[in-house]
Amino acid sequence: MNYRRLLYFLAVVEAGTITSAAATLHVAQLGLSRQLKTLERELRMTLFSRAATGWC
Repeated sequence: MNYRRLLYFLAVVEAGTITSAAATLHVAQLGLSRQLKTLERELRMTLFSRAATGWC
């Protein structure tokens, strides 16, 4: 686990959407999404529910 992934996680929680968090962090949505998936694998748990319309 690294600090950046935790920062990304907190940014998504605070922003409410991955789109807003990516804009705030000045990173691509795809990169942010991949970092969150990696964090979920490392923790062996689902942190966000995903829906057809995006993250929940």
